[in-house]
Amino acid sequence: MDMVMRMVSESGPVVIFSRTSCCISHSIKNLFYQLGVNPVVFELDEINKGREIEQSLLKRGRNPPAVFIGGDFVGGANKIMSLHLEQSLLPMLINAGALLQHPAAVD
Repeated sequence: MDMVMRMVSESGPVVIFSRTSCCISHSIKNLFYQLGVNPVVFELDEINKGREIEQSLLKRGRNPPAVFIGGDFVGGANKIMSLHLEQSLLPMLINAGALLQHPAAVD
């Protein structure tokens, strides 16, 4: 997990460990893009040591897509969608520095 946490800490406020063939991962990435966030995405089926990284995530119950915000593991697709529906995701993104302000405030 040290490799995962190093990647997260060196990559920016929002990091997603994903798989290119996963439609759920695709949906979560699109949600962040639509919110105006440019996450760092590690496609586990395309990067060196992707399989090793995925195994490390899976051992800790973190199935792709695994989303980290502000250096902390937030969750997978269900958690991210729940936070979004509860209107808790945007404040979390603002606090992490991934967004400067709420997108609805921009007119």
